[in-house]
Amino acid sequence: MNRKELDPTQSPAAAFGAELRRLREERGLTQQHVAHLTGYSAVHVSAVETGRKPSTEAFARRLDQAFGTRGHFEREWRKAGRSVLLEGFTEFLRSEADSVALRLFEINVVPSLFQTPTYAEAYQNARVRRGRATQQQAEDRIELLLQRQKRITETGPRVHAVIDEGCLHRVVGGPTVMAEQLRHLETLAAHPQIIVQVSPFTLGEDRPFAHPITLLTMPNGSVLGYGETQRRGYLERDAAALAVWAGEYDELQVEALSRASSIEFIRRVRRGFENG
Repeated sequence: MNRKELDPTQSPAAAFGAELRRLREERGLTQQHVAHLTGYSAVHVSAVETGRKPSTEAFARRLDQAFGTRGHFEREWRKAGRSVLLEGFTEFLRSEADSVALRLFEINVVPSLFQTPTYAEAYQNARVRRGRATQQQAEDRIELLLQRQKRITETGPRVHAVIDEGCLHRVVGGPTVMAEQLRHLETLAAHPQIIVQVSPFTLGEDRPFAHPITLLTMPNGSVLGYGETQRRGYLERDAAALAVWAGEYDELQVEALSRASSIEFIRRVRRGFENG
């Protein structure tokens, strides 16, 4: 019988399958044995093990029961599901969790840390419809987002956000979802630890950034930057590059609407959604 070699780096499904084979063979079990123990077919077990089919949450739980691995396979399944995150974003999350201050600029959608659950669901579900993520991956991203938001609003760092005007007008989830989202943004903007400014369309070509960026201030006073392309995210550590980013962010703060004017601007846009 030909034994297919597995490359766990090929995909999240391949990594899960390689782990299944490793633990199966450690226990001296055949795929048929695993099928009997889990209640799935041997064909299904083989497809998951060779990475041809991704595991489901239910199958991962059955594997944990069969192998006595106390949630190991379920954790591996969740890890695979979160691979929909951009490359480099996991590293950013670790730095964000340790930061004492955040400065961010968003250009297309309301910053994720400020999104309501319904707004986030609408945005993530659109990725599912386009085939860019599974429903479970979308749900995992939302769960992760809510965890990040909880830290920000309860014990997190000071946040300064400059939001391009387009984020307020771009409809995500429909007018009702947008009205709720902008009302939530007004509330956050009044939080003592959060500053929100709007970068208006009238800033035109003088807006310093063409892409979203985040500047993280760490406990030791050092600064890290985070940026994204369509395919990946990356942490910027180069001091010279970060000095440029910080200088351009200062310019952006000066050119954006004031804190009070920004709140009133958001309120006007929100009322437009409410009044149709």
